Amino acid sequence: MFENLDPLLRIFWFVAIPTSLIFLIQTIMTFAGVDATDGLEADFDGELSHGETPFQLFSLRNLINFLLGFSWTGVSFFNTIENKPLLIGLSVLIGSAFVYVFFLIIRQIQKLAEDNSFKLDSTVNKTAEVYLTIPERKSGKGKVMVSVKGTFHELDAMTEYEKIPSHAMVRIVKVLNGNILLVETL
Repeated sequence: MFENLDPLLRIFWFVAIPTSLIFLIQTIMTFAGVDATDGLEADFDGELSHGETPFQLFSLRNLINFLLGFSWTGVSFFNTIENKPLLIGLSVLIGSAFVYVFFLIIRQIQKLAEDNSFKLDSTVNKTAEVYLTIPERKSGKGKVMVSVKGTFHELDAMTEYEKIPSHAMVRIVKVLNGNILLVETL
């Protein structure tokens, strides 16, 4: 079947078939949760940073995306475009567009990532409710309830001034020793 084809069309087919199979396997592995970072590192160092989004230009996935667009464009337009250099140029352009579209998709997906880890420093200047009475002038610890990113946290607190009773509202001034909040009454 392939012996009777034009050599350029044969090349497009010989690139399209294995590339499509590899793309299909990559897609299945992606949806199954298996990734190249789980043991096999097939990317080269070619990181292009656009702000916060790292993008590996020279990676196996981008090579497959390029070859997929390149080969199937060549196969699809072989009988339509008679000028072979124009066909190859269009195939390279579409292959590059595949890589660029993949980059845009990954960039949008990475925007969905959100860091919800709790950091004690994020409580500074927030208001909180005293949960357990806070003794005066750093003579002991009490507890406050503070909401950060929609989650309530019970944290140790001290004050530099007079005793603060339970259910009083306070403002968090700073973090002491990395794990105790310094508060003042409102």
